[in-house]
Amino acid sequence: MERKKILINKANPILFGHNAYKQLNNLIIQKSYSKILIFSDFETTKYCLPVLESKIKSTIELTETHNYSINSGEINKNLDSAKIIWQFLIEKGFKRNSLIINLGGGMITDLGGFIASAYMRGVDFVNIPTSLLGMVDASIGGKTGIDLKNIKNIIGSFYFPEITVIDTHYLDTLPIKQFKCGLSEIIKHSLIEGKNDWNRLKVLKNIKELNEDIIYTSIKTKVRIVEQDPKEKNIRKFLNFGHTIGHAIESFLLNTDREVLHGEAVAAGIIMESYLSRSICNFDEKKVNEIKNFIDNHFDKIIIKSEEIHEIIKIMSFDKKNKDDTPKFVLMRKIGMIEIDKNVSEKDIVKAIEFYSY
Repeated sequence: MERKKILINKANPILFGHNAYKQLNNLIIQKSYSKILIFSDFETTKYCLPVLESKIKSTIELTETHNYSINSGEINKNLDSAKIIWQFLIEKGFKRNSLIINLGGGMITDLGGFIASAYMRGVDFVNIPTSLLGMVDASIGGKTGIDLKNIKNIIGSFYFPEITVIDTHYLDTLPIKQFKCGLSEIIKHSLIEGKNDWNRLKVLKNIKELNEDIIYTSIKTKVRIVEQDPKEKNIRKFLNFGHTIGHAIESFLLNTDREVLHGEAVAAGIIMESYLSRSICNFDEKKVNEIKNFIDNHFDKIIIKSEEIHEIIKIMSFDKKNKDDTPKFVLMRKIGMIEIDKNVSEKDIVKAIEFYSY
């Protein structure tokens, strides 16, 4: 899948393909960083770090470089992890002219970006996402964040990487469960962009049929939106479709033996918020069922007990999109026609969760 395509975000370049490593090497040389930290989890250290090191070996040999790995999983995207890494940076003498390279999935790019944004009031960082979700969503757009008290990304900042390297060869190392997590964000982007993207996606029978063109198109959708609204004042809120209920489910299950991955929760949220789009915005009922059937064919059902629904709704009161304690939803009037800041009654939210579950 070698292709030399470059997407330029006004805030930072997103480089697509192996040619991106040339730009990464140039960045390191031009900026003359005093120290480099390669931040990853243990899985990406094992499977992906050797690839990265082979691409930038001659460059990093000229700079003091350290590796730091942590356990994978959303449960580790917290203040304790950030503090440990800040302490490591201090002990190793990292100054403001240092570079952090985040190599991993969305958890690593979220946490690593947050660490970079706060250390010495901001040091440069680079994102190299190794998961599909990271490539099409988490690493793009300048959002950094950590979880606190089981609330996703409640602490964070807008802080853009110097560059983002998209190398789809890393996907060869990805378990199918993680691959599906990226599919949920591609679904979201296709519904935001319009019927042509959705029509191309909905016919996929096997998730492995996802090709570089679809990935590229999905990235392009997010870049287009972020360019217009980098601080999420208006159109960028479109990207929260599926996330209001999805985040609440993910947060509720975070410290249980039923923990779900971000993409799995978002896929469920897309079904529920498509249902709400029908009741609030008169979205086509046939399309609701079409979306539900596609997601049900590719994702396992998340079990939500009836007595848990109101606890999940409570979590929504902490959603960052809210202007008060009332959840604000992003809904569809049509595929490609999105409406933001929609009020939804608790009764309708319950019905949406029940529609998904039963």
